[in-house]
Amino acid sequence: MERHIQLTDDGSHTIGLSGTKVTYHSTHGALQESMHIFIQAGLRPLLQQHTCLHIFEMGFGTGLNALLTLQEVIAAQQPVYYETVELYPLSAAEVQALNYDSLLNIPATNCNLVSLHEAPWEQEMGLHPLFTLYKRQLSLAQYLSAPVTKQYHLIYFDAFAPEIQPELWSPAVFEHLAARMYPGAALVTYCSKGVVRRAMQSAGLQVTKQPGPPGKREIVVSRKL
Repeated sequence: MERHIQLTDDGSHTIGLSGTKVTYHSTHGALQESMHIFIQAGLRPLLQQHTCLHIFEMGFGTGLNALLTLQEVIAAQQPVYYETVELYPLSAAEVQALNYDSLLNIPATNCNLVSLHEAPWEQEMGLHPLFTLYKRQLSLAQYLSAPVTKQYHLIYFDAFAPEIQPELWSPAVFEHLAARMYPGAALVTYCSKGVVRRAMQSAGLQVTKQPGPPGKREIVVSRKL
C-alpha cells in the first residue's frame, strides 16, 4: 500500500496510508502525541531509576519515538538501550521529507532522525555514548516467537489500532511481552479500549488509565508487578 506524508494539527508530520484514514500518528498532532504518551507517561518516570534503561518499541515507524527518546537521554545524561521492530521501514526519501528535526531544532549530527533510520538493521549501534540502538526488521509475531533473551524496563506499544490489526492486541501478545518485562516495568500505549485493557490484565499486568493528549481522552500505562 502506498504511503504519503501528512501534516498534523501541531505542525508535525505523520505517514498516512493512501486510500485509507490510517495514519502512523494522531492527526491532532504527531509530536505532541508521542511526547505525551511515550516520553512524559513512559520514559521520564523510569529514566532516573536504572543505571541503563532498556526499552522495547513495537513499531519503529517514522522513528519519532526513538528520536524523542534519544534527545531526552542526552539532556538527562542517562543511558538507554533501545530495541525496536519494524517490518516495513521508510524509504530514505520519506525520512528526508519528515520535519521532526527542524521542529525540534536538532542540528545535522549523528543524533538526528536520519541517523536513526540509516543505522544498520540486525546490529547493535551506538549512535551516542548514552544511546544504543538495535533495529530488527521483523513482525511482532516473529519477534515474540523467538526465545526470551532480553528483558525490558519499558515498552512503547505503538501498533496500529485494534480495528486494523486486532491480532497485535490479543491476550497472548501481552503474555509474551510480560515475559520480557522486568518486575516493575511499564508498558505504555495510546489505546485504552476495554478489550485491550482486559487483554493486558489477563497477562498479569496492572492497568491504569491516564489523561490523553489532545484528541485522545485516555491512554494506558500498565505495569508488571
